[in-house]
Amino acid sequence: MSEQDVPARAQAPDGRWEREVLEKLVLGTLQEKRRARRWGIFFKLLAFAWLAAALLMAGGWLVREAKVATGRHTALVELNGVIAAGGEASAEDIVTSLRAAFDDTKTVGVVLRINSPGGSPVQAGIIHDEIRRLRSLHPDTPLYAVVEEVCASGGYYVAAAADRIYVDKASLVGSIGVLMEGFGFVGAMEKLGIERRLLTAGTNKGFLDSFSPLPEDQRRHAQQMLDEIHKQFIDVVRAGRGSRLKDSPDLFSGLVWTGAHSVEMGLADGMGTVDSVARDVIKAEDVVDFSTRKNLAERLARRLGATAGETMARALGIAVQTPVLR
Repeated sequence: MSEQDVPARAQAPDGRWEREVLEKLVLGTLQEKRRARRWGIFFKLLAFAWLAAALLMAGGWLVREAKVATGRHTALVELNGVIAAGGEASAEDIVTSLRAAFDDTKTVGVVLRINSPGGSPVQAGIIHDEIRRLRSLHPDTPLYAVVEEVCASGGYYVAAAADRIYVDKASLVGSIGVLMEGFGFVGAMEKLGIERRLLTAGTNKGFLDSFSPLPEDQRRHAQQMLDEIHKQFIDVVRAGRGSRLKDSPDLFSGLVWTGAHSVEMGLADGMGTVDSVARDVIKAEDVVDFSTRKNLAERLARRLGATAGETMARALGIAVQTPVLR
């Protein structure tokens, strides 16, 4: 029997080999598409990460800015925002920047540019005292404060240590006072039928608790603390400004004045900007920024640390109502 006489069914029983080839071809095509899709997603994510890193670097989030001083210059230190431990305007960062500025042998004068509503009296005091110390170590290197938008309370506490204070006519200056703020929810709790259960070891451990009545002796104690810190603030301003201060009953009342009015009251010395002070007062037009710049990782770590500290304080029952120069 010849090969032509063999039935087609015997050469390819049931057509199974065609189905197997087709299945392999389809599966191979699907696998190839999956691989291509995975690689496409990978390269898109890689491109996105590269773009994000480039933007962060351009904004100074991932790297610190280098300080370049090629000759005689005016050193600039920025004090921006609320003065607080762990914040952008912490004593640690400002003091580090000031020391670097004064220690540079090519620094002719230092400008402290202030945009701050105030903050912690402790942090402001540390910065103020360090300015006085650095000025005594570098008597030939003056430090001038330049106010842009606002220099209030703790910000002015720091500025009072400067040799002179320059403002814009529309700047907000002053607020020489202290406050301690909070809320009382006792009446609301009574209306809602909520019972406060506070267990303490120590008669005044629940000092200024928002959910408990405020005893008169605790109110007096809080006021004494505020008055004491206010007196420290006044003493610092009088020591720094001296005879330039005008005699006014409102001077230390906590009021805020415009820059133009602050010059009249002796709280500031004149109008000026960083560039004009560098050019016309210090006589070193080249300005070099010595401000500490935190990268993204450091900012996140500092913020997480501050949040953890606040959480721990609340867990231990430590009062979060603290005096503020603001």
